[in-house]
Amino acid sequence: MRLATWNLLHGRSITDGQVVASRLAEGARLLDADVLGLQEVDRGQARTGGRDLTAEVAEATGAVAWRFVPAVLGTPGEDWRGATEQDEAEAGAQYGIGLVSRYPVREWHVVRLRAAGVRAPILMPGTSQVVWLQDEPRLALAAVVETPHGVMTVATAHLSFLPGWNGAQLRTVTKALSGLPGPRVLLADLNMPPPFPRVLTGWTVLAKAPTYPSTGPRIQLDHVLASGTLPPVRGVSTPALPLSDHCALAVDL
Repeated sequence: MRLATWNLLHGRSITDGQVVASRLAEGARLLDADVLGLQEVDRGQARTGGRDLTAEVAEATGAVAWRFVPAVLGTPGEDWRGATEQDEAEAGAQYGIGLVSRYPVREWHVVRLRAAGVRAPILMPGTSQVVWLQDEPRLALAAVVETPHGVMTVATAHLSFLPGWNGAQLRTVTKALSGLPGPRVLLADLNMPPPFPRVLTGWTVLAKAPTYPSTGPRIQLDHVLASGTLPPVRGVSTPALPLSDHCALAVDL
């Protein structure tokens, strides 16, 4: 069983700055994950041709269950507002996270996380440009999945880039997940390096590998954490994929 997390950068390549639909499907097939957490995902955005990126990944991987949940309506860095539960079924430009599974999903759970309400300097992917960005609302999305190893909870999240605030968000997420069937795995862009995810949660680290930036990764921002008894880890990989400023992070159990 392969579990993976992948920050898509809405499907954009930092080598040429282009968004090419075929690259997303190619990357998803190369990653070949049975359950895949996705972050920085577009749906209905002009910059990605109005596409539904989560559905495209699901089709490319042969998934039987998938879900996209918007964190914001509109376009990050431009005009947007925080999304609510009612907005998930709305049309128009959306941006958030997704979870894709080749295994049946019994139930879904969403954890919404408040924005910090401040601006912070961010280095734009693939450039030397620093801009001041307003923090956005964040999310975690969990699925109770029927895997070959039994029922388990697999979740994905994309946390704030603000140190301290993302730590509080992580504790909120793992507390919420603790009420769902175990074992539990979190596949996420936590926007924090080791050892903070382990120290803040007490969860087991399943993968240690630099994931950012994708061209010459130097720091691990993407993590696979677990709570409860799982099959042993047989391998960890950060496969080279044709888009994003993050490497995907995959764990084979």
